[in-house]
Amino acid sequence: MLKTCIIGASGYTGAELAAIVDQHQNFELAGLYVSSHSADAGKTLGELHPKLFNQITLTLQPIDETKLCELAADFDLIFLATPHEASHKWMPELTGKKAVVMDLSGAFRIKDKQVFADFYGFEHTAESLLDEAVYGLADWHQAQISKANLVAVPGCYPTASLTALKPLQQAQLIEDGHLPIINATSGVSGAGRKASLTSSFNEVSLQAYGVLGHRHQPEITDYLGTPVIFTPHLGNFKRGILATICVKTPTGTTPAQVNEAYQSAYSGSSIVRLRNTWPKVDDVTHTPHCDLFWKLDEKTGYLIVTSAIDNLLKGAASQAMQCANLRFGFESHLGLVN
Repeated sequence: MLKTCIIGASGYTGAELAAIVDQHQNFELAGLYVSSHSADAGKTLGELHPKLFNQITLTLQPIDETKLCELAADFDLIFLATPHEASHKWMPELTGKKAVVMDLSGAFRIKDKQVFADFYGFEHTAESLLDEAVYGLADWHQAQISKANLVAVPGCYPTASLTALKPLQQAQLIEDGHLPIINATSGVSGAGRKASLTSSFNEVSLQAYGVLGHRHQPEITDYLGTPVIFTPHLGNFKRGILATICVKTPTGTTPAQVNEAYQSAYSGSSIVRLRNTWPKVDDVTHTPHCDLFWKLDEKTGYLIVTSAIDNLLKGAASQAMQCANLRFGFESHLGLVN
């Protein structure tokens, strides 16, 4: 059993990770940590998330920043479900030891330090670790993840978007000079567990935010290899993401070519499901799946692709577990899909 801990375990993503690790046949959930000033310290995870009340009895421990090196030497695997600033600050102490680190923050996803500073609001000072980090798009970067000691788990919006767009990019079905247009809506759990008026369920309607400036736009662009227009929306539902994407394909593109691109990418996947109807959020919530469907207008060459995921699972916790499985030599879907 691989000794595993979660730092930032009290949030929505941390709780989902704890539930997955606890049920996994090859990983031992041996530690749950929160920030040193967290009001959740000393509580059990089940007290905060009642669905886990009878499943996980570990106490949430305050992290001691002076003993991060000892933590990294003790555990085989560390999941960081922490703010970007905390992951950035702590990573030099956590890496280079025994532990493999899966970072679910955005601190090590974007390689360009200036772009990072522009979108995250602080300077990146861990340049060597930034170069070392592998982007954990689990259905595409299997070989790199399998050798990585630091994995930057993708954001939820990039996961939905890239899973839909990568097959088209690989098959050269995105017309040069035409930017894919991504409109994606997330449930309020994407804003985290901390109370906020802007994400309070009673205050949320349906609105765009972060227009032409959201930090996931450069992430999608970097790992797709072409610029995109990305507009996120906040919806009045708890969890899930639905992304509807418009792509201009090259002249003469046929539905058969599009179908071949997706079949080639995902026909053997236990995680990505190629649908024959338009997916909806309810199809994927509380699952590790990404559901895809598309339709091509052969007259104009415009292709519409819809991608649906659970933002807390495929967009965070279950993809992090896919990465952990790959890193330790297991099937990607182990512990996620029966």
